[in-house]
Amino acid sequence: MTGEGRAQEIVERGLAAAGGLPCAVIVEDRYTVNVRWALTGLTTNGATRGRTVTAIVAAPVPGGLAVATLSRGGVGVEDVAELVGQVRVVAAGGSAAEDAAELMDGGVSPDWDEPAVETGPSALAPVTDGLAQVLARSRAQGREAFGFALHEVSTTWLGTSAGTRRRHVQPRATAELNGKSHERSRSAWEGQARQDPADLDLPAMDAEVAARLGWQGRRFEITPGRYDTVLPPTAVADLMIYLYWSADARSAAEGRSVFSRPGGGTRVGDRLSPMPLRLASDPGTPGLSAAPHVLTAASSPFASVFDNGLATTPQDWIAEGVLRALPNSRHTARLSGLPFTPTVDNLTLSAPDGAGVPGALVEQLDRGLLLTCLWYIREVDPTTLLLTGLTRDGVYLVDGGEVVGAVSNFRFNESPVDLLDRTRAVSASEITYSREWGEYFTRTAMPGLLVDGFNMSTASEAS
Repeated sequence: MTGEGRAQEIVERGLAAAGGLPCAVIVEDRYTVNVRWALTGLTTNGATRGRTVTAIVAAPVPGGLAVATLSRGGVGVEDVAELVGQVRVVAAGGSAAEDAAELMDGGVSPDWDEPAVETGPSALAPVTDGLAQVLARSRAQGREAFGFALHEVSTTWLGTSAGTRRRHVQPRATAELNGKSHERSRSAWEGQARQDPADLDLPAMDAEVAARLGWQGRRFEITPGRYDTVLPPTAVADLMIYLYWSADARSAAEGRSVFSRPGGGTRVGDRLSPMPLRLASDPGTPGLSAAPHVLTAASSPFASVFDNGLATTPQDWIAEGVLRALPNSRHTARLSGLPFTPTVDNLTLSAPDGAGVPGALVEQLDRGLLLTCLWYIREVDPTTLLLTGLTRDGVYLVDGGEVVGAVSNFRFNESPVDLLDRTRAVSASEITYSREWGEYFTRTAMPGLLVDGFNMSTASEAS
């Protein structure tokens, strides 16, 4: 391990080096294994491990407390005092931080003294067993298979001068499978995210890919426009993650977001959907567990370094279709006049009457489209949360409740907030993987949605 010494000792020595100043030290040990395949054969596999140490120090300056933070790899027990000393110098030369607040004692984890949780190549054995079936089936059917699978475990220790000593273990396992056929004129994709790689089901993913490639045997030409559309869970995750990332309380209170109330204040209390949709985060969600405390190396509208160690609790952002809360720090909660509701590193969307598999929503669609996933999503207007992006790896025409063939890909222009208002049917939720954001935000559970009038603005040549 780069950076010698027990993580707990690095924390204690770092805090001692702060000389009584408000301080937090975060040590993260990360172990990763992966396997990659292309052209229907294994290509590479690898294993990595590393340690990052973050020091956060606040120092008195005219007008309050200035804060500085620095993250570095290769820091061990003998090096952490030097790191903290450098941060102290930067903080002492800074200006007062607007989010300065008293560090609070977040308690001590019962497993504080435990070592890092590791992973290794054997953890991916269930994945490679399933992959062998996928590759054999692809060769037999004249298809090409490409993809990547990963298992990562990060163990984080957070200590603060206020007495917080928190340890958190965060696993994630992901797989993406892309299938191509007919001289690569057809392309389909499927992804999964779990916490245990043994729960990744590559043969099931391949069965979905094969079915979609078959749908692409018939092609239809349609013009850009608004179409009633079934969004699968991965596409819903793409949109809801961006909504979550855009929902900070400060931007809303200052009139800069879709969650700003005309004339001032926020839209908390406003109805966003006629359906009883619930958008929520809970660090204890089975299969999506996340840190039960604030853990941040830098301040932002969503989190403050002074909040490190404070508990994150179950939170409804939208309930019964009504906006209930906006993510914030203690500082931005005061600015916006809202309760303190820190972010949680997972997100779920559901409806009490959501039922059935996402694909069954197609049966409720007389004529319209079924998407696979979205790509290259960018913001156009923060005040409406208008997004643009591309569809990818298959858009399918639905007629009479059945998929009848494929159409071209499109550029879309849509607001996820508006889509909530135009949702007319919801499937059961399932743990899913965002095609666009899954590398950065892995833990989501989403339903499929049937929405009215999804805006396909122009045709796209993307495959």
